[in-house]
Amino acid sequence: MHLLCCTLQNECVYTLYVQTGSVIKAGTDSKISVNMGDSTGNSVWISNLRNWGIMGPDHDYFERGNSDIFTGLGPCIESPICRLNVTSDGSGAHHGWFCDQIEVTSTGPHKGCSKSIFYVYRWLATDAPPYELSAFLDGCKDWGNWKTGPYVVRKPIGYDSE
Repeated sequence: MHLLCCTLQNECVYTLYVQTGSVIKAGTDSKISVNMGDSTGNSVWISNLRNWGIMGPDHDYFERGNSDIFTGLGPCIESPICRLNVTSDGSGAHHGWFCDQIEVTSTGPHKGCSKSIFYVYRWLATDAPPYELSAFLDGCKDWGNWKTGPYVVRKPIGYDSE
């Protein structure tokens, strides 16, 4: 019991709210991973986001128009979470995925709650522009201007289209 107590003191709870777009063929059966980070370079990697799913055993994640919820424990990093890399492994018959947005909340022992919203708004696919399976959003250089409320990151790096 003592080991469990001490291990959990260094762990935070992360909850991700993932919105799949409503455009035709927006859903996917591919494995989705997420790496989220802070302004000091620390990060939390989730190798298979579906494993963190809390929508029930028969829920079909990442489907067109869905809002899916995922939660799990990971090492505590600084707030706000200002960097996000979301990646599809491109597997399955329907590998393309249109990720609309990802909202991340975090909290832990002796830490306040933090919320960050990442407007991904792009395809993760090899057959649709920008023909990439990852989206990297980095708002860490701007986080010094953040005062209160959710921290918002608007556009993937290298993605010029609105």
